Amino acid sequence: MQELIDICQESFNAEEWPGKTEQAFENLFGSDGGRYPLKAKKEIQFRTPKIDADKVPFSAIIHESNPSSGGYGGMSFVILPVEEGPPMIAMVMGTQGLSPDEHIVGKPGHSRKMNAIVELLNRNYSGQETIAWAKREAVRIDQSVPENVQKKFPEYKGVFERYGQEIYGFCRGEEEILEKALKIFLDFHFEERGYTPLTAFSGEYQKYKQQYFNFLMPTVDRDRVSSMLQQRKYLILQGPPGTGKTRLANQLFQNEYNEQGRAIQFHPNTTYENFVGGLFPKSTQSDLGLQFSVSQGDLLKAVEQAQDTDQNVLLVIDEINRADLSKVLGEAIFCFEPYEEREIDLPYDFGGSIGDTLRVPPNLHVLGTMNTADRSIAMLDVAIRRRFAFLTMWPQMQVVEEKGNDITQQAFQDLLEIFIEYASEDAFVLMPGHSYFIDYPQIDAVDHMQTNLIPLLQEYLKQGYVSNFADAIHAYIQEIQQLNGE
Repeated sequence: MQELIDICQESFNAEEWPGKTEQAFENLFGSDGGRYPLKAKKEIQFRTPKIDADKVPFSAIIHESNPSSGGYGGMSFVILPVEEGPPMIAMVMGTQGLSPDEHIVGKPGHSRKMNAIVELLNRNYSGQETIAWAKREAVRIDQSVPENVQKKFPEYKGVFERYGQEIYGFCRGEEEILEKALKIFLDFHFEERGYTPLTAFSGEYQKYKQQYFNFLMPTVDRDRVSSMLQQRKYLILQGPPGTGKTRLANQLFQNEYNEQGRAIQFHPNTTYENFVGGLFPKSTQSDLGLQFSVSQGDLLKAVEQAQDTDQNVLLVIDEINRADLSKVLGEAIFCFEPYEEREIDLPYDFGGSIGDTLRVPPNLHVLGTMNTADRSIAMLDVAIRRRFAFLTMWPQMQVVEEKGNDITQQAFQDLLEIFIEYASEDAFVLMPGHSYFIDYPQIDAVDHMQTNLIPLLQEYLKQGYVSNFADAIHAYIQEIQQLNGE
């Protein structure tokens, strides 16, 4: 690997480049200083053509079934040197199409991981500068690198003109990032072919992999949510079931807000009158039997509480999208503006400090939770989304490692790999949360998975939410059903 790093750091020499890079590629294999097992070399070949004046120079690792010269197909790891700057480290689709690697690049997980790698490189290693880019779908060889991206990398103008449609992920190989980029891209390339680095490098490989996996399902902790509430005031925690959205909201309510406020739950029968306020029947002793009186809803009660204190007040709305939010909020949505205080007339005089005018005080914060697996209800409309900040809570392996056992940890890892590899973007947000894999006291962990996790996955199958990888989910269900509890 060091030999390859040194070559990429040298000034580009067209005559020496092919021979040097091919030798460096050769030295990547075998236990005598190599990073990858010798058997991995049997599935690939090196493509390091001599450089003609009218061609873009490159050195590539491609599938072994390709011809020894001319165009090739499938997934490839490529280094593209340029005279004006550092080399481009890239993942490239061959000009002859997806074959023989369509079974790799066609999986949603391939593009998903490539984009996570790019996010890792841009956010953790480059400061404020963009140094990497990935295509949303690797298989879209009909689409070139966007012009706005090309403008940020003028040194690769010739590369984009020749291979813009085939490149689906790249990083500028600058000296301070070069070693990490080479290792991450190469490890990714060989892992997709079924090979991982030798034992001596497994720790480094796992470290980098965990780093970019964190961008697939980033952690959202209590401090992050609390900070966002202070900045934006109105926030929705969204995510699949079992990720701890309600638990986190309750912890914030009890600790950061000292139970100042109220916690409610929306459901399909929640109305404007329940939430904002309105007329409600009231028994009387008169001959009429019933009269109607004005009554405050949960929002107005929280507003009045916030007006009567200098402390921050929190209104928690669990499962906020289970109600028709546009109807429930009504004209009150006008006042949900995080950066300015607005007021609007109400249909009735609600008395107290509110009267007939609604003002949402700056010390009232609203935190909603939303289950992304509940497809039977309408999503929030644009006007409401604009007024709320959104954070997604993902399943966390760390929680399962801390609170699960060997069986649940393996079950979580197996299901996570299925979703990462095969789930579409719509289905990816349905990955069941870590709470299904916790070894709770007094509850058998296997029974818990069999009676809670399996019904959820069966419902996904029934509703067609995971139709493009239904067989993998079905097989996983069978494996869990065969487990024996303790």
